[in-house]
Amino acid sequence: MSKTMRHKAILDLLDDGPVESQEALQLRLERKGIEVGQATLSRDIRDLKLVKGPDGYRRATQASVADGVLPSVMQLAHQFVLEVRQAQNMLVVKTTVGSAQPVAAALDASHWPEVVGTIAGDDTVLVIAEDNKKASSLARRIREQG
Repeated sequence: MSKTMRHKAILDLLDDGPVESQEALQLRLERKGIEVGQATLSRDIRDLKLVKGPDGYRRATQASVADGVLPSVMQLAHQFVLEVRQAQNMLVVKTTVGSAQPVAAALDASHWPEVVGTIAGDDTVLVIAEDNKKASSLARRIREQG
């Protein structure tokens, strides 16, 4: 199983609410047919920037939103961006379900010069750049964040 698929499975489990411990997360993954060692799971937790609160592990964005802090593009791209496709001066950014709006908000808040504006659906962000060259540069920048 690829790292991306494993990360998606972990995030899907967390969509149902916090998971109390690494051991519990490991057991839930095993029930889904995903065998993962403790060291790999620890790296996944770090890579996904999960936070551990009183109820267990959860997505960092949930904690950040509760604190009123918008996560960086880097954090969100790493966690939620699945694909970036260029169409002339626009980018179509595919995200995990329900993640497009936070990604778009982070892109808008980043004040990156390539970003003219964004429109977000549920799992897709349309990013408009000034021209094709800037769109290409922006696509590369987003991919590097993830």
